[in-house]
Amino acid sequence: MPTAGERIMNVTCTADAVCAELADGRTICAPLAWFPRLLHATPDQRSRFRIAGAGYGIHWPEIDEDLSVEGLLRGAPAPRRFAGGR
Repeated sequence: MPTAGERIMNVTCTADAVCAELADGRTICAPLAWFPRLLHATPDQRSRFRIAGAGYGIHWPEIDEDLSVEGLLRGAPAPRRFAGGR
């Protein structure tokens, strides 16, 4: 379980990474290649996120993507989907 210092304060996306700034001063970055929905989204779509789950998650409503601080800290890419599935 993440601690209070691991709450997400801000999120930025570059051309190839998503980065979350945490309350304790750390910044966690992960490659967009790990998250196909973010990878294929436009920069404008990537900029429209909400910090969710009391600060422990990120939600992009327009592309239906959710990331957790716990997953980012573990370095966990999005799960692979079965062929034909979402």
